Amino acid sequence: MNHESESMEDEDFLKNHAVKFIILLGIVSLLADMTYEGARSITGPYLAVLGASAFVVAFVSGFGELIGYTLRLVSGYISDRTRRYWTITIVGYFINLMAVPLLALSGSWEIAAGLLIAERMGKAIRTPARDVMLSHASSGVGHGWGFGLHEAMDQIGAIMGPLIIALVLYFKGSYQTGFAILLIPAVLALSVLVLSRFLYPNPHDLEIKTPKLETKDFKHAYWIYMAAVALIAAGFVDFPLMAFHFKEALVTSDSVIPIFYAIAMGVDALAAIIFGRLFDKIGISTMIIVAVISALFAPLVFLGGLNLALIGVVLWGIGLGAQESIMRAAIAGMSPIKRRGTAYGVFNTIYGVSWFLGSLTMGILYEISIIYLVIFSMIAQLASIPLFLLIEKSK
Repeated sequence: MNHESESMEDEDFLKNHAVKFIILLGIVSLLADMTYEGARSITGPYLAVLGASAFVVAFVSGFGELIGYTLRLVSGYISDRTRRYWTITIVGYFINLMAVPLLALSGSWEIAAGLLIAERMGKAIRTPARDVMLSHASSGVGHGWGFGLHEAMDQIGAIMGPLIIALVLYFKGSYQTGFAILLIPAVLALSVLVLSRFLYPNPHDLEIKTPKLETKDFKHAYWIYMAAVALIAAGFVDFPLMAFHFKEALVTSDSVIPIFYAIAMGVDALAAIIFGRLFDKIGISTMIIVAVISALFAPLVFLGGLNLALIGVVLWGIGLGAQESIMRAAIAGMSPIKRRGTAYGVFNTIYGVSWFLGSLTMGILYEISIIYLVIFSMIAQLASIPLFLLIEKSK
């Protein structure tokens, strides 16, 4: 009985520290998102001011995302090989965050473009290693809840950053001033990250449910899951295309479009926690619910008026929040612990490349027929449901 009591006390002790660790990394992500999401809200017009063409703006944005996602495969593999999760995470965050205030010093669009791509590369470097550490901490409190809480804090920063920049511009500040002010959350994020490193040097020790170390390869369900992830990502429209449609179709005024985005980010944060909890209770079946909800945003956004478009944006935010929390959480249970960094790297690469190719396809379809875009988006996402059912049955 004493042994059981001591075991329960040890488990409660680990859970307590696991939650603290998740919150610390959540604070880092909040401050980090304030930094680079704040910057991304004005990089388009900033590049234009520096003399870049519309093609250059679109290329830099798309290429940065593509490089950012594909590099995660390499980063994940290296993190598994070296086990230097903290070092890789800190280096990645440093590049990711310091590139933003340096934009204030860029005198040409070429330099600014290089910094924007470097920012995406920094995010790619640190993401798989950070997610591995989060997977250890969330093992005892629920992977869904752990990643959901982290995503919620992340999105709070994504709301605050653009609002800070909006205030700077409202009070007649320049783009350079906005980038310079973002140095503050960048430094704070790095400071909390270093503090977390000293408080929890071995996040693996927070793992309560010990994985089976004899598993050398990814489970069959993992690859089925990757196919489902690719389908959902391919059918998920990027917000810039929705914003473009709102402007072209006169759905709403220019000043309201950023508010739509802020609403989506707020819904994202709530959805991450709610669906994260649901995932811990019913498992991968949660993704079926997400796929249905997410598929409904396209007809509302692209075929409806103001009110329907707003509902569509809310559904889009739900889909994004659920994806960012559940999708990452599920990887922890499908991959061997010694290859978890690689597993996250593969996941992020497939997700990112599929989203990029899907967005490119929908951009072309938009010019041909909006109906075709809607059909493609819905079919791609709903096609993931049979795969999720197959995973559920294979348990």
